[in-house]
Amino acid sequence: MGSEMRIGAVVLAAGLSRRMGTPKLLLPWGKRTVLTQVVTTLWEAGVTVIYVVTGGYREQVEALLRALTFPVRCVHNPNYAHGEMISSLKVGFQHLPPELEAALVVLGDQPQIQKEVVISLFSLYAERKSLLVVPSYQMRRGHPWLVDRRLWGELISLPASQTLRDFLGIHAGDIDYLVVDTPTVVQDLDTPDDYERMKPLEGPSLE
Repeated sequence: MGSEMRIGAVVLAAGLSRRMGTPKLLLPWGKRTVLTQVVTTLWEAGVTVIYVVTGGYREQVEALLRALTFPVRCVHNPNYAHGEMISSLKVGFQHLPPELEAALVVLGDQPQIQKEVVISLFSLYAERKSLLVVPSYQMRRGHPWLVDRRLWGELISLPASQTLRDFLGIHAGDIDYLVVDTPTVVQDLDTPDDYERMKPLEGPSLE
């Protein structure tokens, strides 16, 4: 990402992993974990301002991120056990620094996120100065998606009865879609079957 553009990321990592039955963000993903793979991909794509919203398993998640070799900021959603995803997103966006132009909305359980997709989102945003840039695979909206600062106030002020789907519906005419040929933008890890199906193959032991 060029120095002329300041884009951050809010990574949603506050869930309780009920369907997985174990803290899914801490599960192995190659040589990393699910969550550290996500934030490492963001960093490698040029995102240097990364806020991870924690909730369930807060201590383990924060310890994991402190061990990284690059800075990741953690903010806690005290309402994580009762609020929907929108409540965590609001917490994250409230902490973003004012110099940012836009921010990515990133799922913490989407370790197959591709650096090339992130960079392409930035390129489309730079070209069109869109309010919203959303990846699309076979006519399905995916993650991560990008929201311009001009919409942050509205996003933070959404009533509890509304969802992110509602927000994107309201702004359907403001979305520029990045059409991709990878299903990774519409895949996340909810169940043990998801994890077993999508986790990377282990390479040969180095020992």
